Amino acid sequence: IIANLEPKKLRGVESQGMLLAADDGENVALLMPDKEIKLGARVH
Repeated sequence: IIANLEPKKLRGVESQGMLLAADDGENVALLMPDKEIKLGARVH
């Protein structure tokens, strides 16, 4: 879960986090950092 995001409304519901995922057309995988990183660090 990505935290430290400014709250935003999505479809009328306030969101305070985000999941990153990738798919190849058949499978979906959650993306997770391999080490601790400073809150608010940029995702590239």
